[in-house]
Amino acid sequence: MSKLKAAREQKNLTQEELSEKSKISVRTIQRIEAGTDPKGHTLRALAKALEIEETSLQDSIISPDTDNEVFPEIIAEVKEEQQPEINYSLVKIINLSSLLFTLLPPLNILVPLILMFTMKQRNNLVREIISVQMIWTVMAPIVFMLGIFFKPGPKLTLIIMILIVLSNVFIILRNAAEIDRNKKLYFRLKFSMI
Repeated sequence: MSKLKAAREQKNLTQEELSEKSKISVRTIQRIEAGTDPKGHTLRALAKALEIEETSLQDSIISPDTDNEVFPEIIAEVKEEQQPEINYSLVKIINLSSLLFTLLPPLNILVPLILMFTMKQRNNLVREIISVQMIWTVMAPIVFMLGIFFKPGPKLTLIIMILIVLSNVFIILRNAAEIDRNKKLYFRLKFSMI
């Protein structure tokens, strides 16, 4: 068993909880628990999240002879825990669900959030999708108010409204295409709002 998995289980954390706490992807945590040694930023972030020394995460495989004294309760209660892989078709559906509610901004956040829980896709990719929609929902009225502030007239006001809605449609469709091609978002934030 890897030292990361032993330390994680000792703290009663799932891979997903450790991912949120350390800001390291679940996939990277899975690789380290499978035998890859953590290095650099990843090693520091995981050690800090687990509140242990960095050296205790290196040499990832625990040998049964030497470390049974260190983690006896963990060795005794080892259960193979498989984190479900990200289902990219469900992630794409969650992303595209915002498209139906571009004219009703609170719903373009609420519906993907509900789908995230009902489809059991509580991963960073879905959180990024919802965060992008939250930022758009905040920015759209600000841009609209700035447009009205300059008193462009009713025709230009309508054009501004249409451009704001089309910008969200473009963001959603471009992210859906990027999920298909590269399994990530094209428009994303470096932080999660949820």
